[in-house]
Amino acid sequence: MANPYYKYLGKEDRLQHNVMKYISVQYPTALFTHVSNEGKRSKFEQFKLKYLGTKAGVPDVMVFTPNKNRNGLAIELKAGYNKPTENQKLWLDLLSNCNWSVHWSNDFDECKSIIDNYFKDEL
Repeated sequence: MANPYYKYLGKEDRLQHNVMKYISVQYPTALFTHVSNEGKRSKFEQFKLKYLGTKAGVPDVMVFTPNKNRNGLAIELKAGYNKPTENQKLWLDLLSNCNWSVHWSNDFDECKSIIDNYFKDEL
């Protein structure tokens, strides 16, 4: 029986799931996470997240395992024709300045290529 909540997932949610599953299967020793900044929040949840230091625009996929050229990999995921927001572009620039490999994509195959190329340069 399928999970009844699956029908509420959007295209970006499914892309995110597939990217995270791909990393976990292909690179099981990688240290990575999804940053859960998206979604509608109650006024209290918005207050609490800001109070605890959550930053707008942090990329969706953060790989903390360095390779021989970069300190980490960040991918901002978008669905369809959506593009990164100004805050998301700022974070990608800031991470790039910290010697991270940064990307945004709306395509799973492109994400796989980005990830594979990143891990091809492992330490």
